[in-house]
Amino acid sequence: MISKLLFFAGATLAFGQSYKVETISSAAPGLPGAYASVVDSNGYRVVGSSGPLCEIWFRKSIPMGPKSSDPAIVFPIVQGTLIGVIRLPSAGSDRRGQALKPGLYTMRYSDFPVDGAHQGVAPQRDFALLTPIANDPDPAATPDFDKLVAQSKTSGTAHAAVMSLEPPSGDTFPSVTKEGETDWSLAVKVGGQPIAIIVAGTAGG
Repeated sequence: MISKLLFFAGATLAFGQSYKVETISSAAPGLPGAYASVVDSNGYRVVGSSGPLCEIWFRKSIPMGPKSSDPAIVFPIVQGTLIGVIRLPSAGSDRRGQALKPGLYTMRYSDFPVDGAHQGVAPQRDFALLTPIANDPDPAATPDFDKLVAQSKTSGTAHAAVMSLEPPSGDTFPSVTKEGETDWSLAVKVGGQPIAIIVAGTAGG
């Protein structure tokens, strides 16, 4: 069962800045018709002292797959599954600190390979990859790892634009809380499942 989703995006975090969450009662602007029946029409906006950081709409429910035998893979989500969409109202960055342009992106599940290029970015292998929604026309698609990475790079980044996923840490929904020195997470429920998204902070940040 899915319990927590972490997203590392948005403008660079200013020390001492705090965030709050607002609910959105309308669908994501510019959402293609193919996504309308899959993505919830209610979303969440994370706001800091300098204005909105990001807006997120999850799919109405996230399909589950079999649990992996690898203890480093937390979530039983099939490779490439759509998790939701995120809108950046201004320039932001992903988990790796890669610059992202304003706009609407899809979020799809993947787990990173066991190789030296990905070690140390998170204790678990679960991630979500971003793709500009114009380059991701089919919400039902489940692209394999290589295809999803190539698709995500259309974000204009050298590497896939990534979000890190990890187990839950709280039970208040919706809420925004600080984690560690620089990270802030948004906690919500999706189809009854608790999900938390780190909306500010980067690896090693």
